[in-house]
Amino acid sequence: MKIAVLGTGVVGSTIASKLISLGHDVTMGARSAANEKAAAWARTAGGRAAHGDFSRAAAAGEIVFNCTLGAGALDALKAAGEENLGSKILIDVSNPLDFSRGMPPSLFFPGNDSLGERIQRAFPKARVVKTLNTITAGVMVNPARVPGDHDLFMSGNDVQAKSEVAAMLRDWFGWKSAIDLGDITTARGSEAYVLFWVMLMGAVKSVDFNIRVVH
Repeated sequence: MKIAVLGTGVVGSTIASKLISLGHDVTMGARSAANEKAAAWARTAGGRAAHGDFSRAAAAGEIVFNCTLGAGALDALKAAGEENLGSKILIDVSNPLDFSRGMPPSLFFPGNDSLGERIQRAFPKARVVKTLNTITAGVMVNPARVPGDHDLFMSGNDVQAKSEVAAMLRDWFGWKSAIDLGDITTARGSEAYVLFWVMLMGAVKSVDFNIRVVH
């Protein structure tokens, strides 16, 4: 499959490299086609890897992973272009964390909104699925880093898109459980949880952890 990964940070490069290892064609997108981090990743990732600006990457992908920083996610997706995103599945991994006042962070948006919702409103044709945003990058693509069973969460308006994403998460990354929280408004919960995740990280002195919902 042809996949666009927007973002050149740890999350973007981790997901992009995993997808390459599975035999997918991946284009990493950055603000500039000359972005050195994207170019360096493409040089080392092999013949199935390419890079370009956000627009080129989004146009090349059959599905799109948004792995940009939350503060710049909407601008990055606008640069990618509504015509290039179309009605594609847009997997949103970003979080609206504000570190401007140091640790712990706060959220850019109040409790009655979320970044996932804002992305869906800005690109109404895109099938936005919020997921993978509640764990660290290494666990995203290899849940076995955390022993035992544990859960992912998904939010989105398109039921079929969530079903397809759940299959991707299972078949590509090894996730056994992806709990469907409901429509895109439920992204408010998973994004807010990340504030707690940061505090847990400090308490357990590790990023390789997750939670399991027991009921």
